Amino acid sequence: MSNLIYYNGQFKEKGEVYIDPEDRGYLFADGVYEVIVAEEGGLFKLEEHFARLERSALGLDILLDDYKGLQEAAVKLLEGSGYPKAKLYIQVTRGTETRNHAYSDGLKPNVLMMVSRLAGNPAEYFQKGVKVITVPDERWSRCHIKAISLLPNVLAKTKAKREGAFEAIQIRDGFVTDGSSSNVFLVEDEIVITPPATNYILNGITRVVVLELAAKLGYLTREESISPDRLFAADQVFLTGTTTEVMPVCAIDGKKIGSGQPGRITMELYNAYRELLTRQ
Repeated sequence: MSNLIYYNGQFKEKGEVYIDPEDRGYLFADGVYEVIVAEEGGLFKLEEHFARLERSALGLDILLDDYKGLQEAAVKLLEGSGYPKAKLYIQVTRGTETRNHAYSDGLKPNVLMMVSRLAGNPAEYFQKGVKVITVPDERWSRCHIKAISLLPNVLAKTKAKREGAFEAIQIRDGFVTDGSSSNVFLVEDEIVITPPATNYILNGITRVVVLELAAKLGYLTREESISPDRLFAADQVFLTGTTTEVMPVCAIDGKKIGSGQPGRITMELYNAYRELLTRQ
């Protein structure tokens, strides 16, 4: 398989790419990113991901011109990778200059794109559901920006892993926000509910797709605040994300959710999502 990487307008082998130690992404985590998957076809929701990349960059005052050209380069990189199932990582940092908290005007952003094999989650996770834990949400207040400064997410995910859980659901001021790398949904009385897309959550592309699929399947959907007690009492809970897909949750903090098995509506949404992902 190819080790080709796109960096600042050029396609290079991975070992030929040099990252300047004064890149502000390295020094300050000053940048944004996206992850896009591809299965049996093109990059899924390519334009939506790039639109969010642009919104995130503008939210941090990072000015990048040729998003259309980057999309074309992304497609070329995928085609050259040789992976039948792949994930594309895109990172845009503010640029390179001598270390200083205040950045200079007119910096040229550094753009990195690379493709890796998409392993996917074990089938057992979808068949039986996964266990998750809850943790305090210690992120900053602009979570709608997909920034590369992910240390609270990293710590939360690692805590979950060490406790034998798939994910950590974050709680802020008494309400559910996000998973460390996913969005959170519950089902009550056959109504599909998720926290509203405020600045305290990352409005996932998969989150939006699942809301649309739920409506097409005839289910009511709501975006409203969810307390931990309401989460524990839900008929079904599931997670969504680019690589998470639609993941059923069977237990939270050791407490069984619903029947303790993947719920019917969750699996209907999972199957509808998989069909959409693979038929493009």
